Amino acid sequence: MDNIHKKIKNLRLEREMTLKDLSDSTGLSVSFLSQIERGTSSLAITSLKKISDAFQINITYFFNDIENHNYVVRKEEMKDFKLEGSDKVYIRLAGKFPERKMEPIMVTIPAKAPYVERYSHPGEEFYYVIEGSVVFRIEGQEYLLTPGDSIHFPSEQMHEWKNPTNQEAVLLSVLTPVIF
Repeated sequence: MDNIHKKIKNLRLEREMTLKDLSDSTGLSVSFLSQIERGTSSLAITSLKKISDAFQINITYFFNDIENHNYVVRKEEMKDFKLEGSDKVYIRLAGKFPERKMEPIMVTIPAKAPYVERYSHPGEEFYYVIEGSVVFRIEGQEYLLTPGDSIHFPSEQMHEWKNPTNQEAVLLSVLTPVIF
């Protein structure tokens, strides 16, 4: 329970919300929310539910066992997933512990995958090509990467990627902020 106030503040900052924004979403006063984030006020479960609803997360997020650090992710525990509307396959590589700042992911891009979406968001992105080839377009400039190449850039820059070859591409990716 001691870290709930930190989790609330971190979520608010990650989502680029002001205390006023959170107040408007929850009906709780700005001064009360400020006290909560500083850990100087206790928090009723009903208020925590309003906050979790404002962040569109399950209230159980705040009760995860903080002391149960899981630094290692074994190969057999890794599960691949796809984002809706995407043909890329992702495997989350991160351990679990409070206030994690990086999101390491293995990404597989199918052969002949075209540019699909352009992205721009807060944070940084790093990619290392393990297999195949990938073209990154960042602010209109194209970069062809082959095995052993890497690229690192601020995510605020408009970016997209494609695999123009007949072979799937596999990349190690490290992103900030944490997204999964």
